[in-house]
Amino acid sequence: MKGWTASDIPDQAGRTAVVTGANSGLGFVTARELARRGARVVLACRSEARGAEAAERIRAQAPGARVEVAPLDLADLTSVRAFAAEHKGDRLDLLINNAGVMALPHRRTADGFETQFGVNHLGHFALTGLLLPKLLEAGPGARVVTVSSFMHMLGTVDPRDLNMERGYRRWVAYARSKSANLLFTHELAHRLRAAGARLVAAAAHPGYAATNLMSAAPKMEGHRAKERFMEIGNRYFAQSPEQGTLPVLYAATGPDVRQDDFFGPPLQGLWRGSPVRSARAKWTLSDTAGRGLWAASERLTGVRYEALTG
Repeated sequence: MKGWTASDIPDQAGRTAVVTGANSGLGFVTARELARRGARVVLACRSEARGAEAAERIRAQAPGARVEVAPLDLADLTSVRAFAAEHKGDRLDLLINNAGVMALPHRRTADGFETQFGVNHLGHFALTGLLLPKLLEAGPGARVVTVSSFMHMLGTVDPRDLNMERGYRRWVAYARSKSANLLFTHELAHRLRAAGARLVAAAAHPGYAATNLMSAAPKMEGHRAKERFMEIGNRYFAQSPEQGTLPVLYAATGPDVRQDDFFGPPLQGLWRGSPVRSARAKWTLSDTAGRGLWAASERLTGVRYEALTG
């Protein structure tokens, strides 16, 4: 995959992709590049208005792109179920679990979960499970790609305190949610192998990419100085969203992607550059932790992956 770029994405004609959080940042670039290569792309966005604006930008930048917008609020399981029901009859080849929140002040989702764990992990766990039958029906190359972060290395999932009720620390909560993304991928890959499924579960991270994710929390709290600090970091140190999206696009379309692969920019490049198989914390490869998180996620969301157990 040395020197791999978006121009190396194979033809996606006849395929359908769902990209969560596709109205900005990595999600927008992912959706645009898949559409540019011929895929029909559903922009799954919390704000339909911002999603519609993103769809227009994609059509302007990639003439002929087949994109549509559908509402999806990962902080509300009712919305997740409604999205899945709306697309129940659709073909689905790629699910890109991209949307996320970072280092927010303590909040809870509509279902009472700590927001970072609820949005980054539980919302995507539920969405993937509800869309799984369509993914399993797809042809070769069907994939679920979940976007994690190199910051997952700062904290493992605590099964005794999934919602951080024993003391909330925003960056620890973020790290745990990103470790949960990798544990989810690990356990899903295990179950897909056991079922003999062609669907591949992989993960990716963008390294340090310039998106609005880091400035969302300071903006929410009205901390202009912190917001400005994040903007400076994005401007002078981060790579572009186009570059940061490459590991996600490779995980979704690359020729040699295996179950439970994790892609990102090279560490020796300070998390910048073309995608490579990425280092990951050993706890994200724990079968015991993966099974435990899976069982807890089923209990909390009420979503069971029956297509893999029948």
